[in-house]
Amino acid sequence: MSRLSRRQALALTIGAPLMVRLMPASATPGAMQAAIASWSKGAAIEPGLVTLTLPLLVASGNAVPLKVTVDSPMTPEDHVAEIAIFNERNPLPDVIRFHFTPASGRAQAETRIRLSDTQKVHAIARLSDGTFRSAAVNVVVTAPACVEN
Repeated sequence: MSRLSRRQALALTIGAPLMVRLMPASATPGAMQAAIASWSKGAAIEPGLVTLTLPLLVASGNAVPLKVTVDSPMTPEDHVAEIAIFNERNPLPDVIRFHFTPASGRAQAETRIRLSDTQKVHAIARLSDGTFRSAAVNVVVTAPACVEN
């Protein structure tokens, strides 16, 4: 077994953090689809009923306003149980989940999220009957978040 020289050890000490810094982890559309399939347990997801509101162009991805609404009567027989937000390019594709009951009155949530790059953001609602509905928005990010500078 060979031993590391001082130069090799120094190169590893300095070079490894730089490599991590230069190559930030990010999800891929495939990783996002896998996260969606895991969450929905492979059920079919139909477009519609969900309104996802994000700015189409953001100067900074550090705090992007997001609003999601699902058209639902919110009765015990017919209501939204959960809304999940997914993205294609952040380090983790599963961004946030909102839980609802008929007592919520309406299926609506607002927050701010970080976006690491230009990407498509998806909102998927799980309804009380076990079906899934969705919407997606393409967001152009000029100054990414989730990346060390």
